[in-house]
Amino acid sequence: MSADGGGAERRDASADEIDESGWDVDPSDEIASVVEALGHQQKRWREAAGLRVPDFAEAMGYGEDQVRKVERGARIPRPEYLQRADEIFGARGFIASMKEELAKAQYPKKVRELAKLEGRAVELSLYSDRNIHGLLQTEEYARALLGTYRPCLSPVELERAVDARMARQSIYDRTPAPDIGFIQEEATLRRPVGGKMAMHRQLERLLEVGRLQHVDLQVMPMSRWNHPGVGGKIQMLKFADGTGVGRSDGAFNGRPVSDLRQLRILELRYGIIRARALPPEETLPFIERMLGET
Repeated sequence: MSADGGGAERRDASADEIDESGWDVDPSDEIASVVEALGHQQKRWREAAGLRVPDFAEAMGYGEDQVRKVERGARIPRPEYLQRADEIFGARGFIASMKEELAKAQYPKKVRELAKLEGRAVELSLYSDRNIHGLLQTEEYARALLGTYRPCLSPVELERAVDARMARQSIYDRTPAPDIGFIQEEATLRRPVGGKMAMHRQLERLLEVGRLQHVDLQVMPMSRWNHPGVGGKIQMLKFADGTGVGRSDGAFNGRPVSDLRQLRILELRYGIIRARALPPEETLPFIERMLGET
């Protein structure tokens, strides 16, 4: 699908591609009202231009059903859809200006909320025991991992989930950069998610991130079992105002917590795990040796 919105190219596309004018809206999501307002606005622009739905759909290069979904607020339009509509209506950027906001809205609510918290955090402490942490994953690894979900994700859902996970990695571009500590169980580095070459590239990505000045990457050797990490992953985020939020599979029924007493428990557990893991200066050579084995 071309970014310039060429109708001919879309009409030659497969039915699945034509259906990708956007993403379905969860009615319970707070973004639903924004999408609905935009849809109603687009309908007014179309009617003011004297275009029927079939005429507008043909000009856009999308199916009539997709246009109707967007107009009634049941569909989050893609950026290229908004750009093309802006051009057809001569809206001078009024419609296209919504591209960035609605591009973020494509991601599930929980992912958006997590990304928002990560975007505010000045310090992140993250321990992963089953898979490479999402902020460390390559696109290839993420797609393979998400592809194991059951029930299976549809191709559109899978790409949406991969895009959402990759978008969170913009955290590395923040200024000032947050301090990030990763602790990965050795087993997560040895499980060849996506195949041997995909895992090789994933290990290279770990080295790349681990060399960043504001990142501490540590590996917990499989031989070291007597630590609180056996209870499950731990995530802790601290904010500039002194507050924080944390979550662990092995504490508080897995619910996110922000109470200082509960956060101290997670900090205690994370601190012990960090002390027993390989330090960063030993972790990078450890991963380099693993690369030589793949």
